[in-house]
Amino acid sequence: MRKYLVTLAALLMAGAVWAGPVNINKADAKTLVKELDGVGPAKAEAIIQYRTENGPFATPDGIKKVSGIGDAIYDANKAHIKVKD
Repeated sequence: MRKYLVTLAALLMAGAVWAGPVNINKADAKTLVKELDGVGPAKAEAIIQYRTENGPFATPDGIKKVSGIGDAIYDANKAHIKVKD
């Protein structure tokens, strides 16, 4: 039981439990920062600027076209990135 609680506490501190699905075509900067690991205010604004200039993302991995979003950030978040509701 103690091992379970320690694991649960580690996940909570890492934020892994709280990350939810986020539509990268509709989310505002605050939501992108909150829901995507490795995405701070500057990268969130870059995501919004990219979709404004180029249209909506067709697939979740399209986020990698945004400057500063590479494989590592995408891989850490791909399970909860969506492009449609």
